[in-house]
Amino acid sequence: MIDDAWEPPPVLLAVDLVILTLRDAHLRVLLVKRGIDPYEGALALPGGFLSHAGEGIDTAARRELREETSLDANTLHLEQLGVYGTPGRDPRGRVISVAYLAIAPRLPEPVAGTDAADASWQPADHVLAGELNLAFDHRQIVADAVTRARAKLEHSALATAFCSQTFTIGDLQEVYEAVWGISLDPRNFYRKVQKADGFIVPAGTEQRTTVGRPARLFRAGPNAHLSPPIVRPVDP
Repeated sequence: MIDDAWEPPPVLLAVDLVILTLRDAHLRVLLVKRGIDPYEGALALPGGFLSHAGEGIDTAARRELREETSLDANTLHLEQLGVYGTPGRDPRGRVISVAYLAIAPRLPEPVAGTDAADASWQPADHVLAGELNLAFDHRQIVADAVTRARAKLEHSALATAFCSQTFTIGDLQEVYEAVWGISLDPRNFYRKVQKADGFIVPAGTEQRTTVGRPARLFRAGPNAHLSPPIVRPVDP
């Protein structure tokens, strides 16, 4: 039986965006410095509320990215990461946030806008270690996003997108080490890469080095999914 006096609870819908890239051989996350309360002056993920009742969630995510960082969301592949709605996560009331993830190479410097006082690429490992305090529950969202990114490197050829058109196995290993946050044994990594069918193919040339033998060059292969996957080793 429905109580005639029942009213739906007030709930606000928001979007948060985790944009990851590699810069200076480190995995970095796009953060903004909040220019308004709550948490004015604190670092946070770009995002915000839907602008009106008729705005789609995907549309809101792309709009917020453009407004707060000036990055063109049309050049990024945004995918839904998760829904975050723990009571008390936002002091303004009951806020449900749909988080989005994008992982892309060679992203430009962001430019802050609207309610963001600044925007910058920050080391993801500093966020995970608690060295950077983020507003709301954004540290947890970043942690979930990094976990997703690490899994993507296990099962997809995403890592080659962060390399030049031709690259060495060492270049590829640096990408995996940056995203996974661990050091890898070169021989073991080489063996795993070679076993992944269609992951990389020889480029037919070599890269001269100052010492030792010239390094073989490769390019991205035809397969987008790795079989067998390159599984992340357990942290030492």
